Amino acid sequence: MLLIYNAAIRLYFVVVWIFSFFNKKAKLWISGRSKQSFVRQKDAIWFHFSSLGEFEQGRPVLEAIRQKYPENKIVITFFSPSGYEVRKNTILADAVYYLPLDTARNAKEFLDLIQPKLVIFTKYEYWYNFFKEMYRRDIPLYIISGIFRPGQIFFKWYGGLHRKMLGFVTWFFVQDDKSKQLLKKIGKEQVTVSGDTRFDRVWQNALAPKELPQIAAFKNGQKVFIAGSTWPEDEYLLAELVAGYPGWKFIIAPHEIDNDQLDRLMELLPTESSARYSIISSLNGNFSNLRVLVIDNIGMLSSLYRYGEIAYIGGGFGAGIHNTLEAAAFGLPVIFGPNYTRFKEANDLVALKVGFSITNGEQLTAIMETLVNDDAFYSAANKKILTYVKEHTGATNTILNHIEKK
Repeated sequence: MLLIYNAAIRLYFVVVWIFSFFNKKAKLWISGRSKQSFVRQKDAIWFHFSSLGEFEQGRPVLEAIRQKYPENKIVITFFSPSGYEVRKNTILADAVYYLPLDTARNAKEFLDLIQPKLVIFTKYEYWYNFFKEMYRRDIPLYIISGIFRPGQIFFKWYGGLHRKMLGFVTWFFVQDDKSKQLLKKIGKEQVTVSGDTRFDRVWQNALAPKELPQIAAFKNGQKVFIAGSTWPEDEYLLAELVAGYPGWKFIIAPHEIDNDQLDRLMELLPTESSARYSIISSLNGNFSNLRVLVIDNIGMLSSLYRYGEIAYIGGGFGAGIHNTLEAAAFGLPVIFGPNYTRFKEANDLVALKVGFSITNGEQLTAIMETLVNDDAFYSAANKKILTYVKEHTGATNTILNHIEKK
């Protein structure tokens, strides 16, 4: 099985290399790895994140470790360009790299260079050669905010290699008891149910939100519907909603912000009352006729929700929804598409009747009508969602306390 795994890793590289000739992300994935050079460290603390979402998820632990162990260098790696390109200059790290391809040689060379005393992976990404080499060197490896489901390869009859990979992990900090029980069934006892560090991150953000004066001027005391991380399937429905609610303002933050995607979105919206965020500074504060603002940058979304009353989270008509908790931390009821069941917090929000899944425009309008016209329902939802987020904080302290004892 290891031969097949190593062959698949190399095949993956070849496929991405082919795609790099006509795909921007693939090109960054290849060029970023080929150009980087590593700086030798000693007793570094290494954090790995798949992408930007996992960075934000693990950020509370990263910040706490940085403060707790100021004498140790912090090294961050990303698998995806969407994480690396946004956070490559973060002040929270002494070095930021793309994760080298998971080969035995790369694992040995990378660990020789950064010489970590501690390694933390967030949520998922399991790399056999890196994990085995850390285990061989007796380097503590922690998985934080982990979540496991019965359909994953670890729990299949043919998942022996991947189960072995889990055996290289020093300790798992998982989001729920279901994950702990699944791990115990395959003999992995080194597990703590700590919860999800994203709750700590979003609650921290909500307690000290970043002020955005231009967004405040756009809101101008009116009610705002905020749609985050949207895809085309979401945006067709949102365009209809804009037309149906002339008394509301809308902020749409697309997941993809290349010009072609932004141009397509702007064509869906009423041109006389829509604008990109990047041009509003030229309007000299005159936002009186603007009803729709399209965010054409990365990094604002988590701060935008403080200005909204209702949130829509994109991705539910594709591979899965994006981060609902950033909006929930501000007490916003959240709406999303049908593909949400893999996300624990989304299931929780639906069960609490503060999260709403829709499959078409009619359902979106019906939910909007309830939230807009039933003040008692909206007020109760607002309180329930804030209570839910606050009660689920604390994962960071659990993780830090465990690490300190080791």
